[in-house]
Amino acid sequence: MEYTSERVNTLPPYVFSEFQRKKRNLEAQGVDVIDLGIGAPDLPAPNFVIDRLVEEVKKPENHRYSNYFGIPEYREAVAHFYKKQYDVDLDPETEVLALIGSKEGIANLITAVVNPGERVLVPNPGYPVYQAAIHLAGAKAQHYQLNAEDGFRPDFSQLTDEEWDAGKLMLLNYPSNPTAGTVTINTFLEAVTKAKEHQTMLAQDAAYSLVTYGDYQAPSLMQVPGAKDIGVEFGSLSKSFNMTGWRIGYVVGNPEMIRALSTVKNNTDTSQFIPIQKAGTAALRSDLQSVKANNDIYEKRMDDMLEGLQALGIQVDRPKATFFIWAPVPDGYTSAEFADELLMKAGVILTPGSAFGSGGEGYFRVSLSVPTGRLQEAVNRMKQFSEEGAKE
Repeated sequence: MEYTSERVNTLPPYVFSEFQRKKRNLEAQGVDVIDLGIGAPDLPAPNFVIDRLVEEVKKPENHRYSNYFGIPEYREAVAHFYKKQYDVDLDPETEVLALIGSKEGIANLITAVVNPGERVLVPNPGYPVYQAAIHLAGAKAQHYQLNAEDGFRPDFSQLTDEEWDAGKLMLLNYPSNPTAGTVTINTFLEAVTKAKEHQTMLAQDAAYSLVTYGDYQAPSLMQVPGAKDIGVEFGSLSKSFNMTGWRIGYVVGNPEMIRALSTVKNNTDTSQFIPIQKAGTAALRSDLQSVKANNDIYEKRMDDMLEGLQALGIQVDRPKATFFIWAPVPDGYTSAEFADELLMKAGVILTPGSAFGSGGEGYFRVSLSVPTGRLQEAVNRMKQFSEEGAKE
């Protein structure tokens, strides 16, 4: 008897699980492994958010099923956030939907709006979940390349008119995971223009929109006039408010796309636990000072890691956003070889760029989401690794 479907059997292995296996094996041998591979914040959620959760979880009425679309209070908070942050007006009833984290929302959107066999335009390199979700929906991926010479911004002209016409949906992700690339509103304006011309839907993954440095402010797709006609934008409280395990996010924009997504979700889940939505409301209505404090910490960690990379002879432009550094591997290595050697010889996990698609070969990703002391220890190990001679 076959217990799994063909789509599951043919799903490519998740590269992060292989590194976790090696990590467990090394730790069993007594090796102290520092994991800079996973983008999960180590900083605590804000106290005022935790206080709101504790307050709301004590109320019996909050232990019932949520409204399938998310409670009105949370959807109104998302609309409030967009008005304050981007001067964008949203109808909480039709243009906002609560999600159990943006990851599930993106995956379910592809099932909701793309038919089996249809094409999705997807960045390469890009977040691996995009490719997996396309595969599980029975759709096909049409990659567009993100190149260093373009600052990892999309060059929409690389897609032919035929490829644009065949694309039912285009996925965007800025600030970018894994490249830490950023864009101005002009990129979104061009995307909306091209998408309307070719009747292609847009979905912008804005999970890192508030993790920014200096005077850079990440734009929203919704700031482009007419963006709601053709697209949606996903947001998450995971990275900005250190709420990864809480699983709370949202999608905003085109009412028809949101209605399709809500139909899938209504038949597969019953939204997020109400107290978590209420705590998310407190986060979205806050003055964002907790976010700024987090970003200050990440920026200091970035200085330390850039110094460590420099010791390896690796030069990287300072990212304007995300808590990732996307760096070229030293000469003589593939991405996987370098990541494997650093793990085995220095006990430091980096993510090989090849995990994010063929366009990631020749790069590796560093996550800054570990305690500052551990990050400095990783830097010291990388310096020692370089001094002792890497590949022999």
